[in-house]
Amino acid sequence: MIQEVLRQLPTESTQQAVGYPSLFALVSLGSLVPVIPTGVLVSSAAVVAFHQTSPFALLVVFAVASAAAFLGDLCLYWLGQRGVRSKNGSKWLAAITRRAAPERLAQARGKLEEHGVVVLVLSRLVPAGRIPVMLACLLGRMPLRQFARGDVPACLAWAATYQLIGILGGSLFPDPWQGLLAAVALTLLISGTPALWRRMRARWAH
Repeated sequence: MIQEVLRQLPTESTQQAVGYPSLFALVSLGSLVPVIPTGVLVSSAAVVAFHQTSPFALLVVFAVASAAAFLGDLCLYWLGQRGVRSKNGSKWLAAITRRAAPERLAQARGKLEEHGVVVLVLSRLVPAGRIPVMLACLLGRMPLRQFARGDVPACLAWAATYQLIGILGGSLFPDPWQGLLAAVALTLLISGTPALWRRMRARWAH
């Protein structure tokens, strides 16, 4: 039954023609509107690429994911800059601010003043760390060009990390769908552990 379903799936070339533009669009949108699980998307795409015959499939996934994340970050930062400069503020800046806890924002501003744009790389790798650091950059009036220089290695490191998770999931099982489930589970575990730890610490503090 499963073999019959797999035979009816689109060919590899068709999957690439549809999958890569979809990955770019979804990761860009997820970086711009931080509600889409972009890490899961990259890990899932890496699993599919791992099982393809093309030796360049993983490289293309890495390039598409990192470029899309960079574009989304730049657009979000540009919109945030407009809000900072506007006397009446903006909906985009207000939305970013609501997603950053005050204590995390204060921590991000301190680290940014101490370490500079290096913090951008770490913020992309730490779950829920991107928005507070980006907001700290906005409030510190960091120029877009300077933010972009720091965001390039951040997006490259982010794409490589989640692609490695997908490769790990794909290598554990012979069937792509099994590797896909494993990659999604690993990504959600990594993304959710810090938030769970913070909640547990908050309960213990009380």
